Order: sequence, then C-alpha cells, then structure tokens
Amino acid sequence: MSGREGSPVFAEAPKRVVLITGAAGILGNRFAAAFAAEGANLILVDIDEARVIELAARLTADIGIEAIGLACDITNPEAIDRMIGAAIIRFGHIDVLVNNAATKGRDVRAFFTPFEDYSLDIWREIMSVNIDGMFLMSQRVGREMVARGKGGAIIQMSSIYGIVAPDQRIYEGSDYLGGPINTPAVYSTSKAAVIGLTKYLATYWGHAGIRVNCIAPGGVSSGQNTVFSNRYSSRVPLGRMAGGDEIASAAVYLASPAASYVTGQVLAVDGGLSAW
Repeated sequence: MSGREGSPVFAEAPKRVVLITGAAGILGNRFAAAFAAEGANLILVDIDEARVIELAARLTADIGIEAIGLACDITNPEAIDRMIGAAIIRFGHIDVLVNNAATKGRDVRAFFTPFEDYSLDIWREIMSVNIDGMFLMSQRVGREMVARGKGGAIIQMSSIYGIVAPDQRIYEGSDYLGGPINTPAVYSTSKAAVIGLTKYLATYWGHAGIRVNCIAPGGVSSGQNTVFSNRYSSRVPLGRMAGGDEIASAAVYLASPAASYVTGQVLAVDGGLSAW
C-alpha cells in the first residue's frame, strides 16, 4: 500500500510509530516487515528478547527505518509500563498499536487437550495472554494516545474462530508441532472476547479520534501437514490457506489514512470461509 504519489503511507515526517506485540511470531514478523516497508518506525515487542532484537536490527539495516526490540511479558502491568516508558523515551509517542500477541501456553500438547479433560490452569494461562494481555496493552497505549490528543489506531487480532465455530472434522489425521491438533474452546472463547473488547473501545475512545478495529484471520500456512491443509482448504471458497503477508496487508490498511472512517469493525481475512 502506498500513498497517492507512490510514497510509503507512513513515511511522511513526523514518521508514524507502530508498536507490535508478539512481533517475533508467525504473523508478528510479517506485520513488522509490512509496516517497515510503508516507512513506519517500529517498537517490536515479544517475550523472546533475542528474536525481537534481531528482527529490529535486520529491518533497520535492510529498510532504513528505525526499529527497537523490547522484551515484555504482556500479562505483567509493571513490565508493560516499563516497556512503554522505554518506547516513549526513544520515539516520543505511539501512533498505532497492533495487539497481536497470543499463546498456546508452556505445554503445547496440553493446549490441544480435548474439552472434557481441559485444565482450568491451562485455560487461565491462555486467557492471561490472549485477552488479559490485550486489555492491558490497549489500556496503557490508549492512555498515551488520549493524553497526546492526536488520535491513533489500535488493531486487535482475533480469529475466524472468534466468529464461527471450528469444523472438528478437518482435524482428523491432522498434525502440527509434532502431534495431533484441534482448535480448543479456550482459543475460540478468547478470540471472541477480542471482538467484544474491540467494539467497546471503538465507542469508548471515538471522541478522542482513536480508531479500534479487529482482524479475524482464517488459517495461515505455518507448518501444518498436508492432510490438514487440504481439508481446511476444501472449506474455503478461495480453496487455500492464507499467507502471512495477506493478513499484514489488512493491518496496514486499518492503520492507514485510507481507513480514516473505519472503527469498531471486524475484518475477516479468511478467503470467504465465514461466508459459507
């Protein structure tokens, strides 16, 4: 996406500053690359300090924008305050928050436990990142945006499974990360909660010129086996899974002036899956 005269959307002085959580993850690094290509300066946040610092250094060297990598546990309010403080010292403000961080927990096999046997401890661990962390990041960054008085954009990452239920039949014989998979109820529930939070904040901060929208991605290719990919793709009108860049393009749009009258919306980037 480029400006009317072909210049990057966020390159005009003063450069827009974009904070991305979960920046070292499957989608996070694609968001970082997409916003960097549009000239934004970046605050890249992840629990994995080494990976996020490396990503920031690479984008700075390759594209010429300014980027910093900051480690942060987004379930910890004090850690968030320290991280945002460091970001403000470096860049002075935050224009865009991409609330992307999510987790499968410390034990990925336990994450895929059947519903009847699901542990409350695992449920709470997932919720602490997928919705509590999103609440905390929205609260802290939104507070900065309101105080600055120049508006802003917040983009929350939901999922198509926050809108519709997963088709359990596609998981028969599927494999990911070394074992069988499913979409657990905690994932669908947390991603549905993201939609509610998004609509609330869009109306709450509309007077301050802060736009809050949500992306609901369909399945993204990330190492699933052929059985899963084929079965999932058969449920999608476009006949395939998404690429990470296709989700990132939607985030750039929602943060850009092209979406200046768009707020409180859920943009399903799902190849048409939710239309069936």
